[in-house]
Amino acid sequence: MAGHDGELINMAMLKTERLQLRPFTHDDTDFVIRLVNEPAWLRNIGDRNVHTPEQARGYIDKMNGMHTRYGHGAYRVALQTDDTPLGMAGLFRREGLDDADIGFALLPEHSGQGYALEAAQAVLDEGRGQLSLKRITAVTMPANKPSIKLLEKLGLHFVEIIRLPGGHEDLGLYVIEW
Repeated sequence: MAGHDGELINMAMLKTERLQLRPFTHDDTDFVIRLVNEPAWLRNIGDRNVHTPEQARGYIDKMNGMHTRYGHGAYRVALQTDDTPLGMAGLFRREGLDDADIGFALLPEHSGQGYALEAAQAVLDEGRGQLSLKRITAVTMPANKPSIKLLEKLGLHFVEIIRLPGGHEDLGLYVIEW
C-alpha cells in the first residue's frame, strides 16, 4: 500500500467476509476529514481538529506511526466488492491505558448493517492471534449505548469508570482477556 510519499510500506491488511481493512494513506484525506467531523464521532470520540487536507495527512501519519511502533493501529474499513470506504477500526495506544485499546467508527449511512462488528472482530482476532496480545481494552462514553452493545458482543466486559489523563469526561473501561 502507498505511504505518505507514494512508496510502498509494509503493514498488515485484514479481510473479512465483506470487508477489507488496511492502514490509511494520504489518498484517504477527504474520507478522514468527513469521518472525524461526523456528529456521532464528535459526540462519542471527540474533536481531533482535522479540518484541512494538511491536518488530515498529519492525522493519517500519526495513525500509521502506531503500526510502525506497536505493530497495530487504525485501519480504513471498506467494502471488498468496490472499495467503498465505510469507517475505521483498530487497536490504539492511549495515555493512561496499559493495553491496546480497540476502537471503531463508521459513517452513518453504513451503520446498522453489522459492518462495525465484523471489522472490530477482525481487529480483535488480529490482536489475539498474530499480535499475541493477552488483554485488550476499550473505553467509551457511558451514554454511547451502540458501542457498549458492540463491545459486549465482542466479549468485552465492563470493569469501571475511568478518566484518561487530560480528559474531561468519565469513560467506561471494558476489557477482554485470554
